[in-house]
Amino acid sequence: MAKFMVHPTNLQDVKLLTPTVHGDQRGFFSESYTARDFKEVGIRQDFVQDNHSYSRQAGVLRGLHFQTGEAAQTKLIRVVTGVVYDVLVDLRQGSPTYLKTEGYLLTGHNQRQLLVPRGFAHGFVTLTDEVHFLYKCDNYYCKQAEGGISWQTPELAGIWPLAVDQALLSPKDTQLPTLAEFRQNNPFVYGKI
Repeated sequence: MAKFMVHPTNLQDVKLLTPTVHGDQRGFFSESYTARDFKEVGIRQDFVQDNHSYSRQAGVLRGLHFQTGEAAQTKLIRVVTGVVYDVLVDLRQGSPTYLKTEGYLLTGHNQRQLLVPRGFAHGFVTLTDEVHFLYKCDNYYCKQAEGGISWQTPELAGIWPLAVDQALLSPKDTQLPTLAEFRQNNPFVYGKI
């Protein structure tokens, strides 16, 4: 029996996965990551760093972030408690889904995981209080390589499930450029990341 169900997405190289969950009256057990099983579904990255993000309340918006150059990262993300709406933008020039966006509901209950390839902007908003968001990276964090685009960029109008005045952002995330501004110096090229 397959250990992970792979769900279709509309973005090139993005994978949405659900692990097999074994449950009974005590609770459940699942394997959230097994390199062998991930390779069987086409995920061959060597993950080198695990991160844990905690958001105290609903309406916290983080992103849209990425790293550039040699520090670009693929992320494998999941929510352990709570609910988030996760948004991706394909920034890879030449990709069949260049500048396309898609959102995904990730919850502690549905246990879905999302593979975010290098060259995508990634962000999420919490839809509940007490959200624990975990992700693996195939490259180390590098402050000099961090970047992002504004969640309020016009191309993302209507994708977020909340009004602009409801989002709780870090000061850094309020200063991110729009997608149009970012595209003037976009370093991401499909097949060369």
